[in-house]
Amino acid sequence: MSEIPKQYKACVYDEPGKISTKIETRETPEPGPGEVLINLTHSGVCHSDLGVMENSWASLPYPTQAGQVGGHEGVGKVVKLGPGSESSTVKVGDRVGVKWVSGTCGSCPQCLGGSEALCPKAKVSGYYTPGTFQQYCIGPINYVTAIPDNLPSADAAPMLCAGVTTYAGLRKSKARSGEWVVISGAGGGLGHIACQLAAGGMALRVIGIDAPSKKQVVMNCGAEHFIDVTAHDDTSIVEEVLKLTGGLGASAVLVCTASNKAYAQALDFLRFDGTLVCIGMPEGAPQPIAKSFPQALVFKQANICAVAVGTRRDAIECLDFAARGIVKAHYRTEKMENLMEVFQEMKDGKLIGRVVLDLQ
Repeated sequence: MSEIPKQYKACVYDEPGKISTKIETRETPEPGPGEVLINLTHSGVCHSDLGVMENSWASLPYPTQAGQVGGHEGVGKVVKLGPGSESSTVKVGDRVGVKWVSGTCGSCPQCLGGSEALCPKAKVSGYYTPGTFQQYCIGPINYVTAIPDNLPSADAAPMLCAGVTTYAGLRKSKARSGEWVVISGAGGGLGHIACQLAAGGMALRVIGIDAPSKKQVVMNCGAEHFIDVTAHDDTSIVEEVLKLTGGLGASAVLVCTASNKAYAQALDFLRFDGTLVCIGMPEGAPQPIAKSFPQALVFKQANICAVAVGTRRDAIECLDFAARGIVKAHYRTEKMENLMEVFQEMKDGKLIGRVVLDLQ
């Protein structure tokens, strides 16, 4: 193992509220008890990072602070253990991942009930906790996720949020093999992985909805049908889904896009006892899901559920799908110096799939 440098590079949000990042030199931290120091080599870039940087999520309790290191899909090698961690299963040299939730209390009802992502004391990577757009970071030894040996680090990074979140959403939808699932935002960072997990991992039949520029990636990811969202109004897009599903509707709809309009359409896509899974986080002032009238929900016996992010178990299982070649993120790599341009491309809706930063 090479010597740990005294300083390293980090990419920070220098003017929260707008798209602006800069590279800073920081002092390499020392891991405390129960912690590890990780030399990060790759980090995925997520739409959630854009929302945190721009302070566009009105539901967040505090505005993002200047100097915040963003990112929450980090992969790297453990280079140092904190005091008292010598007997841990995590060793120096292990490759591990850092997720959206970087650590939890482990003792609250949410943690004990298998929903640790909702822990009220959770630390969130890239929001009041230094994230993964940097070369070194600290992680709780009991919450980092082991990366399978045969999975390249750049391939693993998007699985730590986009993969684990959509996998958890598909599981929560309770859709069964052979049934239809609609994925709104199917060509985005989350959506294209959701298509693969649904079609290849769970034997579901997939209808992808997105802009026409994303049709090919959606079809390549296992969708049977693609619907161009720009070619339909709210009525005709429902008619198209019903036609493709034999008039019955879908057993589940995963909204993977940050669009209130997509949520408003989703309930009409469902068959009886179907489930709308809320994943994408619309920006601006929170709005209720349009058309979620009690009468309509009762008539269909429709279900609405939500997924913030998956659990540690979900992360392990999703990485296993990737290691076995069942799911692979469509991404390109960029240096951290280009992060601001990546965010602008994401903001403009032009980004297809994912970007992974090469931090080396």
